[in-house]
Amino acid sequence: MAKSEQKFHALCYIVTNYVQAGVEWMQVDLEADGASVEGLPRFQQGLFHARRLRQAGIGLTALAVTGWVLALFVALFAPVSIWPVVLINCSSALFVLVAGLQSAWWVADWRAQALEAPTVEAPVAEAGRYARFGQRLSDQIGAPVLWLCGWSLLALISILEFWNLGLPAAAVGQSASIGAALGLALAFGLLVFERRLAQQTPAQWPEASPVAQLCRVAIGCLLISSICLLFAGAESVWPLRLAVLIGLLPALVALEFLLRGVLSLFSPRQPRLEPRLMAQSFVAGLLRWPPQPLLALQHELHNRFGIDLRQIWAFTYMRRAFLPVLLVVLAIGWALTGVHEVPLHGRGIYERFGKPVEVFGPGLHAGLPWPLGRVLNVENGVVHELATSVSETAVPELASAEGPAPLIANRLWDASHVNDKSQVIASSSGDKQSFQIVNMDVRFVYRIGLTDQAALAATYHSADVPSLIRSTASRILVHEFASRTLDELLGEQRTSLADEIGRTVQADLNALDSGVEILATVVEAIHPPAGAANAYHGVQAAQIGAQALIARERGAASEQTNQALLQASTARDQAQATAREVNAGAQAANLRFVAEQKAYATAGRAFVLEQYLGQLSQGLAHAKLLILDHRLGADSAPTIDLRSFTLPADPSTPRKAVQ
Repeated sequence: MAKSEQKFHALCYIVTNYVQAGVEWMQVDLEADGASVEGLPRFQQGLFHARRLRQAGIGLTALAVTGWVLALFVALFAPVSIWPVVLINCSSALFVLVAGLQSAWWVADWRAQALEAPTVEAPVAEAGRYARFGQRLSDQIGAPVLWLCGWSLLALISILEFWNLGLPAAAVGQSASIGAALGLALAFGLLVFERRLAQQTPAQWPEASPVAQLCRVAIGCLLISSICLLFAGAESVWPLRLAVLIGLLPALVALEFLLRGVLSLFSPRQPRLEPRLMAQSFVAGLLRWPPQPLLALQHELHNRFGIDLRQIWAFTYMRRAFLPVLLVVLAIGWALTGVHEVPLHGRGIYERFGKPVEVFGPGLHAGLPWPLGRVLNVENGVVHELATSVSETAVPELASAEGPAPLIANRLWDASHVNDKSQVIASSSGDKQSFQIVNMDVRFVYRIGLTDQAALAATYHSADVPSLIRSTASRILVHEFASRTLDELLGEQRTSLADEIGRTVQADLNALDSGVEILATVVEAIHPPAGAANAYHGVQAAQIGAQALIARERGAASEQTNQALLQASTARDQAQATAREVNAGAQAANLRFVAEQKAYATAGRAFVLEQYLGQLSQGLAHAKLLILDHRLGADSAPTIDLRSFTLPADPSTPRKAVQ
């Protein structure tokens, strides 16, 4: 335990002395007199370097801002095109480069001012509140840190805002070639600038190498974006994906700058010491040939902590054994490509030198490694449902199991469905030849045959099994529906139609040796088109109304006929009864007349008097009589009081007889 503590203290002492030695060297270098400072090449050329960095920074800033603003305008009119992504990625790469140039300019400007004689600061007027706050913030944090974080944050937010890996392929036209040419021209200019920076030695310009690495970031973004513009088209998707993914490079550099800016806040600011370049990027340092990702880490460990990885035997052995071990691992991996795993719900067709040899079942199987042998996956009893027509514009949304039924489940005729297909059928218009259009939803439940021959046929005889079934079913449906009317399809022939279609489609698939087995044919719906549903309902209502009107008129006619027959029968019976009565009366009168003739012939005037008295008694039976008889009183003669008979006299008024 004591030995380990002693080793730890010794290591801390060595590291502390190493750091202090570096600080003392820097202080001596910076606190020397004017003659010693003027002898350093980087101080002598500080003003020249600052002027070049300022000119390059202003020009690149103008280009970056122009591309950034142009990307915003293009995104307003074509948000799903390749242009906004390309412009924003290139502008972000230029923003990162501008951040590096400005950070290097701060260092070069400090060196240029260090050579000048110290001047007495002139008294300045009292600044405002916001000016004092900005000056205090700049003194505590530092303007280089604020500018570096600002440029990096702008680049990072721009890339994240326009990040979209789901851009659809579209034609770009002649403008893509012009944009690619401009991008290549700008990349060539940056390449010339990078080569001039790379020629500078660390003694003359220490910041030239990090800035050159940032130039490579911008050159890479411009070059790859130009290639994407040249190969972009209506059928190419990879240029869009590559144009979006290249934005990761400036985004990582900007994120690293932000991290360096935040960590620099924890280090004290010393105005008398020569500042170091903050815009140093480990990600940009990887852009070199040959790639040496561990070289920077090795140099940092050696310079900061005194650890030399080249002196460690384990790392040396790993470096020497890396290539043989890699070859052995690659050989074993290549040999393991001959081991194939077939899932439980699948089968595999094993091809040896391109020829199918065997059908593997579920499990592990060994064969020749790729590309000498390979296994093609085939389904094993998986059941599929296929609709004869699927709309590409309307995609049904999945509904929750506990929520309400989706609108696609509505089977009313006045709603269009995703899987409905229009079909021409025969028309029932009497002896006239015509046709009708209906919408139908016919589904097939199928699977790949369970035999090995069916698996081989489905793999090698059919490029697309669903398309084959759909095209075959469409041809069969045209033939089957041509001789049927809508009333027949909606009635008793619907069940038999599904069975007949299934048998016909299966027969055609067997003739093509497709290896497909039709399990069931389901006719979900057959109805007129949604646009003609109301008209069809009106036709049906008119037909029903016409039939009801005909039945009603036939009932009224039958009622009137029966009523006329009843009246005619009543009149006929009445006439017959009247005739019988008249005939009977005539016969009775005839008999009475014959009897009276016989009685008169026998009795003579006695019969006539008897008849007279009989008729008189009948006539006087209901008459009002006034009898005058002179024998009523002997003393006075019969007297009639005529006062009651004055005109106008009412014959119905009873009259009083006065003697």
